[in-house]
Amino acid sequence: MGFLDKHFGLTARGTSVRTEVLAGFTTFLTMAYIVIVNPTILGQAGMPVAAVAAATCLAAAFGSILMGLIANYPIALAPGMGLNAYFTYTVVIGMGLPWQTALGCVFLSGIAFLVLTVAGIRQLIVGAIPRPLFSAIAAGIGLFIAFIGFKEAGIIVASPATTVALGDLTKPTAALAILGFVVMAGLMVWRVKGAILIGILIAAIAAWALGLAKFMPGDYGLAALSTTAFKLDVPAALHLNGAMGMALAEVVFVFLFVDLFDNVGTLVAVTKKAGLVQPDGTIPRLNRILTADSIATIGGSLAGTSTVVSYIESASGVAAGGRTGLTAIVVGLLFLATLFFAPWVQAIPAAATAPALIIVGSMMLGALTDIDWDDPGVAIPAFLTVIAIPLTFSIANGLAFGITAYAGLALLRGQAKPKDWLLFVLAGLFVVRFVYMSAG
Repeated sequence: MGFLDKHFGLTARGTSVRTEVLAGFTTFLTMAYIVIVNPTILGQAGMPVAAVAAATCLAAAFGSILMGLIANYPIALAPGMGLNAYFTYTVVIGMGLPWQTALGCVFLSGIAFLVLTVAGIRQLIVGAIPRPLFSAIAAGIGLFIAFIGFKEAGIIVASPATTVALGDLTKPTAALAILGFVVMAGLMVWRVKGAILIGILIAAIAAWALGLAKFMPGDYGLAALSTTAFKLDVPAALHLNGAMGMALAEVVFVFLFVDLFDNVGTLVAVTKKAGLVQPDGTIPRLNRILTADSIATIGGSLAGTSTVVSYIESASGVAAGGRTGLTAIVVGLLFLATLFFAPWVQAIPAAATAPALIIVGSMMLGALTDIDWDDPGVAIPAFLTVIAIPLTFSIANGLAFGITAYAGLALLRGQAKPKDWLLFVLAGLFVVRFVYMSAG
């Protein structure tokens, strides 16, 4: 125990091995739903579900352990919600790219993130983006995820007259989803750890009992990972000629920037809760944290999953007393243990995972409280960001609307400053993008 105390600084941070282990279990239970939800979403991109489940466990384990070892923070990592939806619905289904190429884009975004972090350019980019847009992007992704959940549950359906409409709530899929939602929400109100995961399992059991879900597991071993591991197509992702080249560059850009924004928001929230922020507001060893995240994304793409990010659910472990990287390592070890049960996620019907998307989406809307809605120069760009992401089914469009509007309004009211040059460069690039898309 002396080695652990010395390496992680347990005594200095007022914690113990027992507390860190309990905190690790707490964090794991609050985010274990990703082992079920991520394969469900990426499976719609044509990826083998069992293999993606295994890749999800492996990526989460690798990223969390890496974070604990090199950054010594109680922050767990796993494939990110929102980016997995962007991967499937926008990149693969919307743009028609093979999932192997999409994985190549994830790999390139991880490389770019690592280079930016090592070179110190990350600080320049982060400083150029107005802080209210960080919150707006998080909320917009929350609505995006929730919208997908409502759609998968059959609670909302397509309508030629009104675009969307209320579905038939008496149908088995919608009824099961509502059951799962009620269970999750009820358990969360009672502060039950793992509420989302429990809700998914109860809805799944109901589906099996009623004969609405079928599963015939075949032979499974870690070799099943071979169907996604190292299947990424980097050469195709580097195809930078013509319209496809611009589209691929945008995909890498979105993966990179959303990962960057997601990390900044998570780091601020978790480190503040843990009391690890310096008096001047800086986060110690920030580059180590971002380095761990970028390497985890690279590793995740090689295993066969979408972008790996820091999880806001880490705050639950911090609330349980976690203060060091030992908490993250415990989370990683639990994901490794879960790896052996990966194929069983195929037994979970979409109706059971849909309410998890709605719940997670609702939790992300809390970021809206950080926006000054009384300032039109802030409120309008933030609103455009939030609303454009779900309505255009594109995180990239939300980014484009928000940054362009913020820069344009700053110019109109004479508040443009030389130090904001990068913001206006980004806005200019987005204007060119809009023109290009319209011409196409």
